[in-house]
Amino acid sequence: MNDVLAMILAGGQGDRLSVLSEQRAKPAVVFGGQYRIIDFALSNCGNSAITKVAVLTQYRPRSLVNHIGAGRPWGLDTLDGSIQILQPYLGRADMDWYSGTADAVYQNLYLIEESRCEDILILAGDHIYLTSYRNMLSYHRSTSADATVAVYSVPRAEAHRFGVLDLDPKGRVVDFQEKPTEPRSPWISMGIYVFKKDVLVEQLRADADMGDASSHDFGRDIIPRMYSDHRVFGYQYQSYWRDVGTIESYWGSHMELLGANSPLNLEDPELKLRTAGAIMPPARVGSSAHIEDSLISPAAQIDGTAIRSVISPGVIIEKGAEVRDSIIQHRCVIRAGAVVDRSILDKEVVVGRGVRVGTGDSGIPNTERPDIVNAGISIIGKRVTLPPGLQVGRNVIVGPGVHEELLDRETLESGASVHPTQMPLHLFV
Repeated sequence: MNDVLAMILAGGQGDRLSVLSEQRAKPAVVFGGQYRIIDFALSNCGNSAITKVAVLTQYRPRSLVNHIGAGRPWGLDTLDGSIQILQPYLGRADMDWYSGTADAVYQNLYLIEESRCEDILILAGDHIYLTSYRNMLSYHRSTSADATVAVYSVPRAEAHRFGVLDLDPKGRVVDFQEKPTEPRSPWISMGIYVFKKDVLVEQLRADADMGDASSHDFGRDIIPRMYSDHRVFGYQYQSYWRDVGTIESYWGSHMELLGANSPLNLEDPELKLRTAGAIMPPARVGSSAHIEDSLISPAAQIDGTAIRSVISPGVIIEKGAEVRDSIIQHRCVIRAGAVVDRSILDKEVVVGRGVRVGTGDSGIPNTERPDIVNAGISIIGKRVTLPPGLQVGRNVIVGPGVHEELLDRETLESGASVHPTQMPLHLFV
């Protein structure tokens, strides 16, 4: 795979993940307890022996850059390979903030032109799946394709939310519809592409010349303009894949990890999932603990109850506390008598004694963001302290760093939102 350059698009703000991505790039959001979303794309490159990797980032990149480092956990710091973090900067006539996925790659065109690679692999940094890209690259070359799009089959009733491709019997793309009301095909674009190097350079330059007439996006612009006069094929991906761009899909994909028959094997010896971070001590489960169908990460301390939940490193669940159908991120503390139900807690949240998070009517959407918080899931932001006895309803958003704003509150009704009056500086770390 020395003749392949992988470019991972990891720059989006991802506001549909609410407060989870408010202070970090979406690919840096925690997933599966001890991983981050970006770990999947990086691990897949490592599993494919692709060692020339560029990560294109833009929005609050600090935590993402610190996490990736030199790429050692994913085998990307070899003599033959490298990983580069590419951020937009001002000061050049042809450089500005990325205005689309294609524009992000175009602004780093020098990297492609200087590479000795035959094919360019474009990846999204916010998808959950484990694979080797070898089969897709082999398919791309065997069909003599100018471009290959990874496609995934979904029920037609769900396809309207995606870019839909129609394939002929040989797999060639013969039609493309962007979020059609009546999809003609079950095949949706996964946002994963392989291009012949020269074809990609040509297409990106032509797209840039269109100026405001293009949104400079691979899915909306590049592929729809190519398929009629270039060899564009669809590679049919058959294994587990999820786009976790919304609160509901993020929560749902975690719930799919639980139980004995998870569709995603995080322990696959052939497709290893790797991450960065220090070695941590084992989890401790006390004599009063009760755990069912949950993932418990290292350094967690469980003396209470965890049912159908994902528990990240360093989480403390005290005796008499209960967590159900929830995602609890690093170093949260759930005090005795507290109940957390169908909720997502960002890092270092303290849930006081007797607090109930996720209670009441799940049919009331969040009044501030009814478009993204409407499935009965409440989200508590980073380093929030919920004072003892507080009752928090469903579809509630509590912004990062909130504390004083809650001191005189007894309840947060379903659909409520609370944000700090002034964002503490330590939340930007």
